[in-house]
Amino acid sequence: MVNSIENSGYYSQKLSAERLRQCYEIAPPRAQRYLEAEIEFVLNKVTPSAMVLELGCGYGRVLQRLATRARKVVGIDTSHGSLLLARDMKGNTPLCHLCQMNAVELGFRDREFDMVVCIQNGISAFKVNQRELIKEAIRVTRPGGIALFSSYSERFWEARLEWFQIQSERGLIGEIDYDVTGDGVIVCKDGFRASAVGRQEFVSLTSGLGVVPKIFEVGGSSIFCEILV
Repeated sequence: MVNSIENSGYYSQKLSAERLRQCYEIAPPRAQRYLEAEIEFVLNKVTPSAMVLELGCGYGRVLQRLATRARKVVGIDTSHGSLLLARDMKGNTPLCHLCQMNAVELGFRDREFDMVVCIQNGISAFKVNQRELIKEAIRVTRPGGIALFSSYSERFWEARLEWFQIQSERGLIGEIDYDVTGDGVIVCKDGFRASAVGRQEFVSLTSGLGVVPKIFEVGGSSIFCEILV
């Protein structure tokens, strides 16, 4: 039987900082292409004058790329260890700022950012109320700005499972429980659970929020939800 740890901070306690970095460094070629396709898609939407907020910046892997395009970038995460590594990795980059913060309780003013980014399945990995997460992102986005969320495409399932199996073999996550893994959800015997958000779920999550989201697939591996504020 799997003991659920959905709200116990797996990413902030066990899978953070150097361990989190290892997860990305060992990604097989197909997963690497998925990761890069998402980043490139987002970078193409960043303007030189933009103030960008990344939700769940981890050790700064995406944040550093955003900083090469935007006027100012802010990254938040709940993991102190990951933020310390991000600080070391960004060096003296003056336009890149880090904060320890919960993505559903942002300590920013209304309409403060031109773009809010929550990609590479952060919407599922955070284990927070997803509708509240989207609402909070909209709150801090300026009129005319965009909020971007992404999750895994169904077509990426086999490559995703291979990637998580490698992570499991390296001891970064628990042993995968194949008896209950399937339908877009990977479950480990230590309680780790990696789910995804599909097209219809994004439609439901944004319903009634006063926005008209664009939902589409990128790179045959990602489902993006783009919200124009």
